[in-house]
Amino acid sequence: MALPPGLSYYDGPLVETANGGVSDWVEYKNVKAYTNAFVIVDDTKVLLGLKKRGFGRGLWNGFGGKVDLGETPLQAAVRELEEEAGITAPLEQCGTLFFAVDGVEAAFNIDVFRAHEYTGTITESDEMRPQWFSIQGDLLPPSKPSATLDRAPQEGIAALPPIPLEQMWADDEFWLPLMFARRYFVGRADFSADNKMLKWWFGAAPLPS
Repeated sequence: MALPPGLSYYDGPLVETANGGVSDWVEYKNVKAYTNAFVIVDDTKVLLGLKKRGFGRGLWNGFGGKVDLGETPLQAAVRELEEEAGITAPLEQCGTLFFAVDGVEAAFNIDVFRAHEYTGTITESDEMRPQWFSIQGDLLPPSKPSATLDRAPQEGIAALPPIPLEQMWADDEFWLPLMFARRYFVGRADFSADNKMLKWWFGAAPLPS
């Protein structure tokens, strides 16, 4: 399967899960490496952070940032999670995203990580305000027994607000369900200067037969 320009080669089978938008991809001159990390507990709740300043201010997202010189993406993801939320977690890569913005020279390659446990005390930082959200049923695959809300909910889960997709990046609705289903995913989304999504494509590892 041919991947959109900029996406790293993925050594495994992929099926297309979503695509749309205009005909041409946004051009870019260079690529910056970033990370994004999520903590998901019991397949019923996810820790998100409200961006308090800078790019993406006012939006909910995972925890992450730029990969510094000499760091691996995993090292950067662990560091950013601790800096922004005060916790450590056994992160594993679960996907790769590529973003380009019309009129911006640099595109963003984002390695996405997840963990299903953590240690430490969740703490607000200058950059992010962490909060737990319940994973609404339509973001979970009904065919995966370990990732449904059919069973008795964890204590306190009913009091949590659902994931605020309306206050997140527009592409999140396409790949969050893949992450919650524990399917490795790749995707690209292009945005206009005012953060409107222009073109997108997402793929993921096939569902087990």
